[in-house]
Amino acid sequence: MLAMRYHGDGHGLSADDIPVAEPGPFEIRLAVSTCGVCRTDLHIVDGELPDAKIPIVPGHEIVGRVEALGASVVGLAIGDRVGVPWLGFTCGSCGPCRRGLENLCDAPRMTGYHVDGGYAESAVADARYCFPIPDAYDDVEAAPLLCAGLIGYRALRMTGEASRIGLYGFGAAAHIIAQVAIYEGREVFAFTRPGDLAAQDFARSLGCFWAGSSLDRAPSELESAILFAPDGRLVPQALRAVGKGGSVVCAGIHMSDIPSFAYRDLWEERVIRSVANLTRADAHAFLALAPRVPVRCETEVFDLADANEALARLRSGRVTGAAVLRIPLRR
Repeated sequence: MLAMRYHGDGHGLSADDIPVAEPGPFEIRLAVSTCGVCRTDLHIVDGELPDAKIPIVPGHEIVGRVEALGASVVGLAIGDRVGVPWLGFTCGSCGPCRRGLENLCDAPRMTGYHVDGGYAESAVADARYCFPIPDAYDDVEAAPLLCAGLIGYRALRMTGEASRIGLYGFGAAAHIIAQVAIYEGREVFAFTRPGDLAAQDFARSLGCFWAGSSLDRAPSELESAILFAPDGRLVPQALRAVGKGGSVVCAGIHMSDIPSFAYRDLWEERVIRSVANLTRADAHAFLALAPRVPVRCETEVFDLADANEALARLRSGRVTGAAVLRIPLRR
């Protein structure tokens, strides 16, 4: 089968013909239909995340149909449509897992990082970490929900009851979670790359209260900010934008170094916190909520063989909404 793989050589993805894998006892094999292109994939291919399996098939926003079942799989049948997210397996026995924090498992397996993902014609995944896709979404629109949506949802929950929220970096995750926040009655302030007027117009078209450059100050004091852009320089800037008791939530898996800042920017019980991965409870809650909003995903579709182009466009900020790979039926 065709798979786009990263070989750890800094030369992007190569188109490889690899064997179709057989599922283990708790696993399923999917005929992949679509796979979202996430910034985490970019961090892997750019060598910014250590300890990836090499070679690796990236991709952790997978939508497909079950074509083979492991002997111990229950609740799924051949032909079922499911989604596969970043969290691919947890041990269930480490300290975080025992405390209900499976997203912080000490021995996880992440899809498209520790195990092969969805930039391929088929993929194997642990059935216990897969989710049915709401009928309201076709395969292309559903793919970004599985990471951009899930991580955005977890980050939004970290803001508590904040009614004025700043989103720094208006890409795949921000455009999804802005819709959820507005549905919940919050005012959303979108901060984009300087000069990206198209992204600002896009944010306003989704109902954002204000949109401007990440160098601008919001016209109102924020109660919380979520950073989707992997730029550590935005952390002190966001701290200065939130009021007393406000929070700055860093939602990315990778970020450049945070520069030093004055203690007075943190004082008055402001908080900086990170979001790591997701839980299965997050997935069930968000995938139930998304059709009620309803969340709509703006997508740019690429062929599987054009995965390098999709990553390049994401790297340069030339994707509106989310990039999605469409995978042809395996011959």
